[in-house]
Amino acid sequence: MDSILLILFAYLLGSVLFGELIAKKKGLDLRSVGSGNVGATNVSRALGKKYGVLVFFLDFLKGLFPVILSRIYFGLESWTTGFVGLASFLGHLYPFFHKFRGGKGVATAFGVLFGISPTIALFSLLVWFLLFKLKGYVSLASLGATGFAFILSLIMLNFKLIFMVFFITLLIVYKHRDNIKRLLEGSELGFRR
Repeated sequence: MDSILLILFAYLLGSVLFGELIAKKKGLDLRSVGSGNVGATNVSRALGKKYGVLVFFLDFLKGLFPVILSRIYFGLESWTTGFVGLASFLGHLYPFFHKFRGGKGVATAFGVLFGISPTIALFSLLVWFLLFKLKGYVSLASLGATGFAFILSLIMLNFKLIFMVFFITLLIVYKHRDNIKRLLEGSELGFRR
């Protein structure tokens, strides 16, 4: 029963879209500007880097916090911890509080991953920065870092957690399908500020 309650808590916390809430407080409908996404990148474009960093940090924390709780109560090796991480991520993608229309989940996934393995998370963040510096596309950097994280997870994590990272990877790629199409066409919106 405790496992189910924690998984539900993780999903509901993940369902809080900080980007949309902050934009509304500033009098802006985030879905009607820029990419229409509710994540940190679009917030940065619409409201400035300061708010983009804030949204990234809050989305990161809502992935990290439930996983840390699960590690404390159930341990890293538990199926519960894997499902808690997945629930938090799914909450961001398909949020109960926002009619199941969420974001792409990269910051929340990073928080989940950091809670599972800070080593994998930090190496993946390094890959993100390198790709972004070289190419200037947040989407490409996010996809590259996600793929790298999955490869590292195959080496470093147990099956229960690889299962979670695998589904997160698939969903991030799926949510970026339009970005992938634009990258292939050469029409993706860069972000160099």
